[in-house]
Amino acid sequence: MIDHAHDLASVRDATDRLLTAVGKLDNASVTESSRLPGWTRGHVLAHLARNADALVNVLAGRPMYVSGEARDADIERDAPRPLDDQLADVRESAARFQATGAAPADWSRTVELRNGVTDSASRVPFRRWIEVELHHVDLGIGYELEDLPAEFTARETGFLADRFTGHPDVPPTRLTDGTHAWRTGREADAPEVTVTGTPADLLGWLAGRREGAALAVTGGALPVLPPL
Repeated sequence: MIDHAHDLASVRDATDRLLTAVGKLDNASVTESSRLPGWTRGHVLAHLARNADALVNVLAGRPMYVSGEARDADIERDAPRPLDDQLADVRESAARFQATGAAPADWSRTVELRNGVTDSASRVPFRRWIEVELHHVDLGIGYELEDLPAEFTARETGFLADRFTGHPDVPPTRLTDGTHAWRTGREADAPEVTVTGTPADLLGWLAGRREGAALAVTGGALPVLPPL
């Protein structure tokens, strides 16, 4: 069962970690490349701030973004700002998200995200937690997939496995870190591929942050995953 209050607290903790880490940078560091192709660290921070506001819109029943073009333009506009401005924006937008999450609401209701995707309102805090944790890694400032909370890693691995379940281009696949196991891909109309690795390596591969070279594969080749 999803506990939105627990996830809101986890988002707050993750945001505090990120703000503390980013606060040690300088203006020049913000303009340097992140691990995301074509994005500086400033782009990542701008995206995090605008995503918080976008999820406020989702919880309020408004469109997540005015348009995809407006989303991209806002990120480009905000990316070059100095460090203090970036920090203030991430902090203040995070506070707006927390305030919206704390308001009385029907958390069982269905909400709409981007591109017609729908979900339970109760999962929105976890979706924000994903943004904060993975983009902290994307900044390339010393926070790695191995540093993610174990609960988050297991839940996000399951979330992504579910996302690829039934996908016609992903063969039947079993994922395991030696303790937990998940299944993804098409229905078992062919021999199952088994992919084994550390929690960080499995998540990195599923989330498009690692190529999967450290994973062990039996029953076939490592599946090629579609873009998220």
